[in-house]
Amino acid sequence: MRILIMGAGKMGSFFTDVLSFDHEVAVLERDPKRLRFTYNCQRFTKPEEAKDFQPELLINAVTVKYTIPAFKEILPFLPDDCILSDISSVKTDLKEFYESTGHRYVSTHPMFGPTFANLNALSEENAIIINEGDYMGRIFFKDLYQRLGLHIYEYSFDEHDRTVAYSLSIPFVSTFVFAAVMKHQDAPGTTFKRHMKIAKGVLSEDDYLLQEILFNPYTHDQVAQIRTELKDLLDIIDHKDADRMKAYLTRIRKNVND
Repeated sequence: MRILIMGAGKMGSFFTDVLSFDHEVAVLERDPKRLRFTYNCQRFTKPEEAKDFQPELLINAVTVKYTIPAFKEILPFLPDDCILSDISSVKTDLKEFYESTGHRYVSTHPMFGPTFANLNALSEENAIIINEGDYMGRIFFKDLYQRLGLHIYEYSFDEHDRTVAYSLSIPFVSTFVFAAVMKHQDAPGTTFKRHMKIAKGVLSEDDYLLQEILFNPYTHDQVAQIRTELKDLLDIIDHKDADRMKAYLTRIRKNVND
């Protein structure tokens, strides 16, 4: 299959490496410096260069802020039968956009990133395939993710957004709170150092990505739940209520161990 990958960042380069030995792959990246370490593929720096390549599948791996603008820029140079796809963690407006193009499409979300995941050992990582896209497109990504050892889940666009609101907004907001109140420690303990590592990783993400995840319409209720839990915990602390603290710890340990 002829596959065009847009974006030579960490995830774009990852997909290039994974696919280039079984398919004819080209990478479109406006910054030539990012193409220095790509291999076994064609390299384009302008959308019009993709016209002669005639891709059968387009994988949009640009940063989330530019996902739809990048699609719009490349569309005039794609054959009508090219399947559009994205790997974005934020699916806002994508369904409506896809349906407006007249192209077949498939949307997936590898639930791992280069910040924390070991891209060479993904057997404990997950991926979501949106079940509203093109059947053959879904089969392609299902086969790819299975070969990578990922655990695969199929959700609608709406179910995906609900899942992201839970699985990303809660740890992101918890990390923000930690970073907001923390002070430099001359002799930090192991737990503090681990939290610090997570905070640095999360805060190294693109600002727009963090914003869009937190602006997800389902995020508010998750953050409100954090606020309620903090209020209850603070009340236990203020009253030095040992019985309530024991009950609280029992409950949250059950959540973690289930």
